Amino acid sequence: MKRLSLVVTLLFMAILSVARSPYKPAAKLKFGPDGSFKILVLTDTHYISGDERSERALSCVKEMLDTEKPDFVIHDGDIVFGAPAGQGVREIFAPLVERGIPFAVALGNHDGQFDLNRAEVYEEILKIPGCVNRPASEKGITGDSNDVLTLSSSKNPEFVFYLFDSGDIYPMPEEKKKRGYDFIRFDQIQWYRTLSIRFKKANGGEPVPSLAFFHIPLPEMAEMLTHKSTVMYGNSFEKPAPSKINSGLYAQFREMGDVRAVVNGHEHDCDHVICRGPIAMIYSRFSGGNTVYNHLGIEGMSDDKVSGARVFEFHSGDKSFHTWVRLCGGAFQQHLVISPDAITPVGD
Repeated sequence: MKRLSLVVTLLFMAILSVARSPYKPAAKLKFGPDGSFKILVLTDTHYISGDERSERALSCVKEMLDTEKPDFVIHDGDIVFGAPAGQGVREIFAPLVERGIPFAVALGNHDGQFDLNRAEVYEEILKIPGCVNRPASEKGITGDSNDVLTLSSSKNPEFVFYLFDSGDIYPMPEEKKKRGYDFIRFDQIQWYRTLSIRFKKANGGEPVPSLAFFHIPLPEMAEMLTHKSTVMYGNSFEKPAPSKINSGLYAQFREMGDVRAVVNGHEHDCDHVICRGPIAMIYSRFSGGNTVYNHLGIEGMSDDKVSGARVFEFHSGDKSFHTWVRLCGGAFQQHLVISPDAITPVGD
């Protein structure tokens, strides 16, 4: 009985801690004069400073910025892939600094595996001009790169963007490999729920359309691919590798009714969009070079198998949004409109 009482007390304290946290948006983004706003999503650049194999990743970042001219950039993780990690993050984000484009990050599982740990890598990123992420110490929850961004044309946000830190690895002593990919924890989920409720209340009781960005996909990404009724656009050339532990985040998204798309990196050979229900499950496009496997992007293969990025475009007053994949060399794929009740290919 005493043990149960202690568990209840600790749970209450965790919830109270989250409820008291300030959770100010890391950035209040604004629609442009024409009422539009474009976000470029980079992922899996796996950059190694001083390694010529990374030149392709750096070239990809520059081309994506110059072709799409985004208002904002989100890096969906696995930014660096070797030491010196601090120099690596400065170099891969240098094209954004040079062009004056603000950005935010959601760390990937590899980002703290070299000469700096995750917290140290995150601190180095925070020093880069244009980074809008807030210090981890201001958030008080598991992980470093959890953040929230809002997009509006006036006082109240029309879209909300949640960034989750999906961690690295998690010990699994009962498994043969003894470890698996990490998962998003209870306090992070409670953080999201608290914010979602606040945004809904400020929006007259209606959920604010939202997107969630994090590196490691949810188990539901893999599960949906097994269903015949799942609709898919794009390339799926490897099995998703989520955590083996399902923390229930997808169910929370469904319950709160605001998250319209979940955007991940992690799988280098996937850039697909799938849907079985009200939430689109989306992979960004591999943006790296040859420091790591990349069968979507091996030089010498067909033109559609090259590095690139995923793009999202939002319009003030419209609850739908557009997404597409931009490839190095200029090709344009998967132009989709994601509305509250459907995914529609543009041109169909």
